[in-house]
Amino acid sequence: MWKTILRRFLILIPQLIVLSLLIFFLAQFMPGDALRGYIGPGTRPDLIDQLRETHGLNDPWYVQYGRWMGNILQGDLGNSITFQRPVSAVIGDRIGNTMLLSVIASVFTYIMAIPLGILAARYKGRPLDKGIMIYSFVALSIPTVVMGLINILFFALTLGWFPPLGAIELSAHAAGGLTAFASRVHHALLPAFTMAFLGTVGIIYFLRNEIIDNDTSDFVTTARSKGVPEGKVYTRHILRNALLPIAGSAGAIIVALFAGSIFIENVFTYQGMGQLFVNSIRGRDFPVVNVLIMFYAILGTLATLVTDIVITIIDPRIRIK
Repeated sequence: MWKTILRRFLILIPQLIVLSLLIFFLAQFMPGDALRGYIGPGTRPDLIDQLRETHGLNDPWYVQYGRWMGNILQGDLGNSITFQRPVSAVIGDRIGNTMLLSVIASVFTYIMAIPLGILAARYKGRPLDKGIMIYSFVALSIPTVVMGLINILFFALTLGWFPPLGAIELSAHAAGGLTAFASRVHHALLPAFTMAFLGTVGIIYFLRNEIIDNDTSDFVTTARSKGVPEGKVYTRHILRNALLPIAGSAGAIIVALFAGSIFIENVFTYQGMGQLFVNSIRGRDFPVVNVLIMFYAILGTLATLVTDIVITIIDPRIRIK
């Protein structure tokens, strides 16, 4: 297994290099540049040239790329042109909020999806199964932005159970400690529920179909013919094998929730990496954009590796190569 992990990391290096080159090529073809927000109608041309020279925007793309990669290898992610701060500090201020949101959303997703998938399979063709399938169809059809706005209108503005916007109350942020953490969790619950509501569809369908398929498989029929109690047949044979695809997709689901926070954070004005990513693209803050894209790429690769390891723990018969 350790050899596999090392090989995966070595394969990751050329992938990230190609991705970083692609990012820089696309940045060159985008209209405008990072100074667009600083240049007004009355800005003197000599000041514009000075700013471009200061930020190295007059250099060829390969010079800028080489300088950026050299700084990355030295642990320097560069400086945000918009915030006038190191990129690591800008992202560091937001990553905690996004991680909290993604963790809560992942917990909600599995708490909702796994029982619904099991119930839909156990009561196949009955009203409960049809009701769960209707719920899945609705969740699949509603756009993320629309679902977020509906939840804000109903749970936040009408019922007043959750704050509609933001990631923390100003008073709680000043107080710090458990007060600040409780406020962050309270603000994250509604956007996390929105993400979970929309993210359960795939798990429900996969789990339902796997349970139905395993219920009619040969090894289950053999177990029943040997007199194995139905409860053990279901838990040890049907459910255990049906959960393998769910475990196999866990990494992809978590990464999808992490990336899906880009839309949710903008709907809820949640100060996380998703909102930072969109704002950085709008402001042509390429140092921040490049690092965030690389972060999501690394996260996806690591999630795939972790998923393979989890599968081997659930079923020791499976070995990753």
